[in-house]
Amino acid sequence: MPRSGPASKSGARNGVVNPPAGRAGAVPGAPGGTSSPAGADAGAGVRVDVWLWAVRVYKTRSAATAACRAGHVRVGGASAKPAQIVRVGDEVRARISGFDRILEVKAIAFKRGSAQVAAEHVIDRSPPRPSKLDAPAPVVRDRGAGRPTKRERRDIEKLRGH
Repeated sequence: MPRSGPASKSGARNGVVNPPAGRAGAVPGAPGGTSSPAGADAGAGVRVDVWLWAVRVYKTRSAATAACRAGHVRVGGASAKPAQIVRVGDEVRARISGFDRILEVKAIAFKRGSAQVAAEHVIDRSPPRPSKLDAPAPVVRDRGAGRPTKRERRDIEKLRGH
């Protein structure tokens, strides 16, 4: 007679329960690990949004994905979609707070780690940010002047360097 209860529904037979799918026999360097193993092939890569989050460029993965969708992330000079694969040696440009960060993929990172671990996965080639004294003066509009016209907005963006 078949057993009833939760044990028979989960697939247990004779007291032996199968391990959960996907975790048994995990491969080092697979998406569950922090970085690719030394013996991995050079063609291995990871999504650009995951890599940017893992190396602490963006605080959340959602923010990294949104930046990719908005066109603030470039891989090899071309605008990147969130699912674009980055590999070791690729140049990634991420626009954050009006400044570009130029990063080179030194190692593949799948999981977010400490700042020290993140520093091992990236080479930062960004130029230093200009000091507050070198920055152009903020554009001042008269109070009550209303919303800027399209032409004024373009002039303002040109001044800000966008």
